[in-house]
Amino acid sequence: MSATDKQTVDISDAVKEVPENVWVKSVALVQKYKPINLGQGFPDFPEVVPQHLRQALINTQLPGADNNFNQYCRGQGHPEFVSALSELYGPLFGRTIDPMKEIMVTVGGYEALHLTINAVTNPGDEVILIEPFFDSYSETVRTCGGVARFIPLKFREGGTTSADFVLDRDELTSMFNEKTKAIVVNTPHNPTGKVFDREEMEFIADLCKKHNVLYISDEVYEWLVYDGSQHIRAATLPDMWERTVTICSAGKTFNATGWKTGWAIGPEKYITACMKIHQGIIYTIPTPLQVALASGFRHEKPLLGSKDSYWYWLVKTMTEKRDRIYKMLSDAQLNPIMPQGGYFMVADINPLRERVQDVGSSDILDAAVSEWMVKEKGIASIPVSAFFSKGHKSEHDNFIRFCFIKGDATLDAAEEKFKLLK
Repeated sequence: MSATDKQTVDISDAVKEVPENVWVKSVALVQKYKPINLGQGFPDFPEVVPQHLRQALINTQLPGADNNFNQYCRGQGHPEFVSALSELYGPLFGRTIDPMKEIMVTVGGYEALHLTINAVTNPGDEVILIEPFFDSYSETVRTCGGVARFIPLKFREGGTTSADFVLDRDELTSMFNEKTKAIVVNTPHNPTGKVFDREEMEFIADLCKKHNVLYISDEVYEWLVYDGSQHIRAATLPDMWERTVTICSAGKTFNATGWKTGWAIGPEKYITACMKIHQGIIYTIPTPLQVALASGFRHEKPLLGSKDSYWYWLVKTMTEKRDRIYKMLSDAQLNPIMPQGGYFMVADINPLRERVQDVGSSDILDAAVSEWMVKEKGIASIPVSAFFSKGHKSEHDNFIRFCFIKGDATLDAAEEKFKLLK
């Protein structure tokens, strides 16, 4: 018997149930066909990362810098960083936030979501997820033995903007029961670009209060809202601080996605529970990144709301890019949906339905179109059905997502490629 024939320990049933990851497939296609990449949500132009933030990271390694910058720091977050977060978010939340008890620094927004869901979910408990949703939501619920309940945003007939993606309130109300532990709400929303308005959020909040449910508010795109839309922080709604955990991300705040630093803000009860999980798997995240981010936030705090603010520049820059890709998609005879926030735009691909018959490896329209566009037209996108649960994918297969936080060279090249779709 050869070594390769010997029996080995099988992988777990939980791992076997993990579905194909859209990001793994997308990256593989991009590497093979080298398209213009409007798929993954990362910036590709250097000026989008603030220079003062870059310099702050460099400063942690200069001669004479504190040696502790290269050593372990407090597991719940470096004191300088959580203090800077408290100083910024306190006024935004309309309350004093205790940096040592009510903030938790994590490995990106991913871990913050993972910790929060695990902190309140027992086997058999239910967590409501609004479709389309970022795929890590359902996988986290699965790994802690919870049951994900899915409710889709439905696009109004004749709609033109992301505000036309709406929840059926009767359907949502019916999903809350004695097993419901949490609901995850993402605003500004990935992938649609929807910014939930106050009335919508208060409706969800009232259900949480009625049924004693935790509101997990994924606000990683909080600084990117357009055309007068307003980002409402769920924890500021009446009587919601006590039952809300807010998830944020440096990767989206400063567009440094490779820094993989996030944080959760909420009542001590939940932050302490998150730390109990974090300490056993991660314990702490890189100290230099936290020190640099503390400096970055303290630089921006006095500029908030002014034309000198990085976020003011970001919204102005991104509005121009958003409008440009909207025109590209319209000229290509697709039906783009104007986003209110974030850096993604979805487009209705029904006009391409007849052109992609028997093309691609999927029988789901958006997945087939996305693959066809990479192979035949040199443009990478993400099928929106990838953000739906398995049973709902085929019902929501007419949108693909494009990322527009890209440099001019990428957008110029994309414009030429889109002309090939006419």
